[in-house]
Amino acid sequence: MKRQPMAPSVALAADHGGITLKNELLPWIQSRGYAVTDLGAATFDSSDDYPDFAEAVGRAIISRKAERGILVCGSGVGACIAANKLPGIRACLCHDVYSAHQGVEHDDMNVLCLGGRVIGPELAKDLVDAFLRASFGGEERHRRRLAKVLELERKATTKSNIKNQNEK
Repeated sequence: MKRQPMAPSVALAADHGGITLKNELLPWIQSRGYAVTDLGAATFDSSDDYPDFAEAVGRAIISRKAERGILVCGSGVGACIAANKLPGIRACLCHDVYSAHQGVEHDDMNVLCLGGRVIGPELAKDLVDAFLRASFGGEERHRRRLAKVLELERKATTKSNIKNQNEK
């Protein structure tokens, strides 16, 4: 596994389904030397919505206030879907260590999504550690594939393509 040369800054957020796990992860991540921006939820609120937290983490990365993001919702699925709607965000749901580091090394994943109702805190720590310590490998095949992903994103977000899709 390739390792980050320096500790990346991290944006961390969770909805009501992930707040308990987020609150366990926050001091643990900080104790490992990472600068963490806690983007909420600050308290349990059963009516909060994961897209709001996904947007906050995504915008922190887009604005370069953070290099990596971690989102926790009940299953991790909703937060992952929402985060991937933002340009430049490559969010992945990972519940195994291999995917948590390989997603960074091969696919330049920048947001790790976790299911607070799916995994426990010890596995979550292993996943976060693998995610934060990994770095994009930059091999030609991975750069080529990432360029294709970025081109898909560019095509999907241009005004003319959006207009044409809405007219169908």
